[in-house]
Amino acid sequence: MRDDDDPNLKDPEAKPDVPGVSRRDFLKISGMSIALPLVADSQTAMAAGQQVAVHGPGKVPMEFSINGRRLKADLEPRVTLLDALRDQFEITGAKRVCDRGECGACTVLLDNRPVYSCSVLAIEAQRKPIATVESLMQSGKLHPVQQAFVDNDASQCGFCTPGFVVACKAFLAPDPRGHSPRFERESLPLWHL
Repeated sequence: MRDDDDPNLKDPEAKPDVPGVSRRDFLKISGMSIALPLVADSQTAMAAGQQVAVHGPGKVPMEFSINGRRLKADLEPRVTLLDALRDQFEITGAKRVCDRGECGACTVLLDNRPVYSCSVLAIEAQRKPIATVESLMQSGKLHPVQQAFVDNDASQCGFCTPGFVVACKAFLAPDPRGHSPRFERESLPLWHL
């Protein structure tokens, strides 16, 4: 018997007269029975011997502290901090340039440490203080690092300058742990800080 002589192949809706479960139905049932526990109402999972929270696959509520303000948003767990800042909160100082954590144009301070916001998930930055270049200017007065960039024509084209300003601020900030500085400010004559 050839394949085109098989009556089941001529009519795709025709069911075989064989009792039981077809291979196709078996595969569907097996796939659903494996996937269902993974996506249906699972709030925790075992990872590295510990229970960890599972978020998603849709949007989840998140809360941020950005530039001294409390902000809330519903975001997918895969959204980067850079995307949340720019798209959700319209804070555009951090720029997307390389999108690989190489150039520094997206640098922000997360918990007073410089990070590439294109490489940090927004869900990881929740409830930690986030400072962008927009927070540096106080009462209409530029931060000393911003003023040094202006005074020394350090802005070049200006696109990546906000990230560099934030990185320099973090570099020049006193060490909160009280460690001795790696350099003396007087050894950097351009900064006059």
